[in-house]
Amino acid sequence: MATPSEDSLAAGRAYQQQLLALLGQDDPAEVAEATASAVRSLLRDAGPDLKRRPAAGEWSVLELVGHLVDAEIVMSGRYRWTISQDQPPLLGYDQDRWVAHLRHNESQPEELLAVFSALRTANLRLWRQSTAEDRDRVAMHSERGPESYGLMFRLLAGHDRFHLNQMRDTLRAVRAAR
Repeated sequence: MATPSEDSLAAGRAYQQQLLALLGQDDPAEVAEATASAVRSLLRDAGPDLKRRPAAGEWSVLELVGHLVDAEIVMSGRYRWTISQDQPPLLGYDQDRWVAHLRHNESQPEELLAVFSALRTANLRLWRQSTAEDRDRVAMHSERGPESYGLMFRLLAGHDRFHLNQMRDTLRAVRAAR
């Protein structure tokens, strides 16, 4: 695996700081546990606006839910590789391509939420049974360099908050445009 460039590392660190700021001092497991319920509530609230995009190139609420599913799938593997292997390589992925090519805007919201909830439950169980040594284990992200399991878990909780906020903003924007 190629070593990340200095620009890639700097961008990765900025992204990490943004997500960690959204988490703040909150318990990442509590934030992660609350996400499925928050998504369920936003799906109910979205109603007919569920698939509407606020602007060209931006994601609908349903696509944002699909992205959360994709992230949970990816992180499920990353967590397990990091705990089980010595400094495994972690590939980055193009989230826009995943959302587009997996056609999340054509998905059934209940199915996306069911997949998300099942994976999140498994990942929370893994977190709760992990040791301090497990959480300190490090993998090598292709774009951001070394990341520990503990850092990855905290980043995903901040990621949840980022995209829940984005869903709310999306609903406001599509409703204001009516």
